[in-house]
Amino acid sequence: MSAMEHENPTRPASLQPGVGVTVEVGIDRMVAGGLGLGHEADGRVVLVEGALPGERVRAELTESKPRMARGFVAEMLTAAPDRVTPPCPEVSAGCGGCDLQFAPPTRQWSLKTAIVADALQRIGRLGGVPIVLGRRLPSEAYRTSLRCGVLDGRAGFRRRRSSQIHPVATCLIAHPLLAEVIQHGRFPDADEVSIRAGARTRERLVLVGPSVGATTLDGLSIPGDVVVVGDDELRAGGAAWFHEVVAGRRFRISARSFFQARPDGAEALVDAVARAIAPFDPASDRLVDLYGGVGLFTSALGAENAELVERSSSSIADARVNLEDLRTRITRTAVERWRPSPADVVVADPARGGLGAAGAAAVIATGAERVALVSCDPASLARDARLLVDGGYEVLGVEVIDLFPHTHHVEAVTTLRRVGRVG
Repeated sequence: MSAMEHENPTRPASLQPGVGVTVEVGIDRMVAGGLGLGHEADGRVVLVEGALPGERVRAELTESKPRMARGFVAEMLTAAPDRVTPPCPEVSAGCGGCDLQFAPPTRQWSLKTAIVADALQRIGRLGGVPIVLGRRLPSEAYRTSLRCGVLDGRAGFRRRRSSQIHPVATCLIAHPLLAEVIQHGRFPDADEVSIRAGARTRERLVLVGPSVGATTLDGLSIPGDVVVVGDDELRAGGAAWFHEVVAGRRFRISARSFFQARPDGAEALVDAVARAIAPFDPASDRLVDLYGGVGLFTSALGAENAELVERSSSSIADARVNLEDLRTRITRTAVERWRPSPADVVVADPARGGLGAAGAAAVIATGAERVALVSCDPASLARDARLLVDGGYEVLGVEVIDLFPHTHHVEAVTTLRRVGRVG
């Protein structure tokens, strides 16, 4: 807020506002989490859901502290010129699944790139890092994996700022194989369902929780080709999977195994990782694939001298199938408990929380000359990059890939080299 602008007259200057109070604020930039950041006249930071840089809004506060507050747009005072009406009608009806539909895709790209730069500078203390936007991916009908809540037998997503389920008739980002299940599927007695598909094999799977008992099966209504499995069945030792094709390789993916939520996005990540670790000789360079999942990177890179480290039992079972022809050494353990082995190259794809100190230490202990860090959260990317820099690496660049258009989620591949090595 500039010196010429004044505070919200509804807020007494001597009082800190509490939850439910509104404040007027100008938005300077967007930060991790897809929140607009602005400042009040006294310097307090306000993080606002649903606001774009350059806008002026009246925000209703949901959290209030002396130095920082959070809220959402209660009234738009000055809108950004490129703000758009969300293209999905479910957003206007209250669905909280997509939180950036008010920005066109091209603006989303620039916002996400700026968010990564801001996190590296502010959190990682790493300025001047080259950041590029990777392959542009379709922004609609792309997701091949969705976790839904169930209300009155219908699948849906949480409402904005609520734990209540909003059943949906359509979904802008769902792949048609999933959209059919969402629209026509009925799941009596279920609390939640995970709907997954192989876009290139057209195989579909639904994981139903908490169980698939006789009553649930009697009333279940979904297309006949969909494989259905319940949480209780998996806990009892059952198994179910589908397949997807990425970079010409066929992957088995079990009901509880992680896999990227779109095959074109998985290929974009593989390409970015290949650039990050170049030059890479799949026949001779030793690759360590940390948080390796079902083997996406080891397999797609064709690594013949690799070790994959993963803690998920279902992912390990899939990796043994997917990597059988490459004779990969597969180690089932948490990366934090893994005994590091020497490597020429490391690919690390941790969960949203990032490597953390223990994961970064494992990467550093391999002595790898080249590291590709795959991150799904800008803040954890920045923290991890700082840890690796402190451990003897330099950041050469970051490639941002928008795997999840219309949401604030950001995927990025960071290229790191060990300082003093040639490569």
